[in-house]
Amino acid sequence: MTTLATHQSLSLATRDGFGQGMLELGATNPLVYALCADLTTSMRLSEFEKKYPDRFVQLGVAEQNMMGVAAGLALVGKIPFAASFAIFNPGRNWEQLRNSVAYSELNVKVVGGHAGLCTGKDGATHQCLEDIALTRVLPNMTVVVPCDARQAKEATLALANINGPAYLRLSTQLIPNLNHTNKFEIGRAQKLQSGSDITIVTCGDSVHDTLTAASSLEKRGFSVEILNLHTLKPIDQTTIIESANHTHRVITVEDHQLAGGLSSAVSEIFIKELNRSLNPSLFFDSVGVQDKFGESGGGEELKAKYKIDASAILKKALSILNRKL
Repeated sequence: MTTLATHQSLSLATRDGFGQGMLELGATNPLVYALCADLTTSMRLSEFEKKYPDRFVQLGVAEQNMMGVAAGLALVGKIPFAASFAIFNPGRNWEQLRNSVAYSELNVKVVGGHAGLCTGKDGATHQCLEDIALTRVLPNMTVVVPCDARQAKEATLALANINGPAYLRLSTQLIPNLNHTNKFEIGRAQKLQSGSDITIVTCGDSVHDTLTAASSLEKRGFSVEILNLHTLKPIDQTTIIESANHTHRVITVEDHQLAGGLSSAVSEIFIKELNRSLNPSLFFDSVGVQDKFGESGGGEELKAKYKIDASAILKKALSILNRKL
């Protein structure tokens, strides 16, 4: 069973894991470049800039130009990681990402930080809740949403070793690393724990709240299966279908708009497989942001208000569990 590390010093944000991964890549892979749009400290690239100044490019507040520079570096055989806040990257430079990177299948890694509601006091203009939808829709794109700092580091290293465009979603929320031994592999969901009554499919910071909700469910006598779907594209259809056919009840949990995000990705699988490999007696529901913009406030306050915290997950799961198969 997966648990949360409890020592406070182990609480980091996924952006911290990205910074650690970039430092390791800087030491081991001379082809890796870091690009940033005047947010070096926030994106945890300050140490990379100090140690590898010849492979760090500061573009200023010019995210569209940054994507073009990243495309150029990829064309000459480099591996650029282009980093900024998700609202600007891929938000502001989506057209350049589409036409200069994804269309040409260039080896550019797009890193979007400060994603989700837990950006908090920066408010609606900076709380990107649409970035998974923006990237998942693009052909040739890999989309990864790590659940903790350790996994963010693993994802950063893994993305450097695959060829083609990719998006890495990061946040600022401080969360403990998970105590699990599951190997990170792009395109392969992690089964954090097995269960027979309900499947919860989640990703990113929401994994932490899902584990908390699952603990409450287990105290009520329910058996909960948890899938950490850290890669939304390519999606691990096999694992999701197998789990759904085992429990017959599934909910998705995400810090993103329901439209276009994790819920949509899983729904698409279920619709496609409904008359083939999926048991038709399935109950399915979702926890996520419901067609609303964010607002200023503390991370935990916002998660509670927008009904994506552990309490909301518990309530949604119980509503599914109370239905007769």
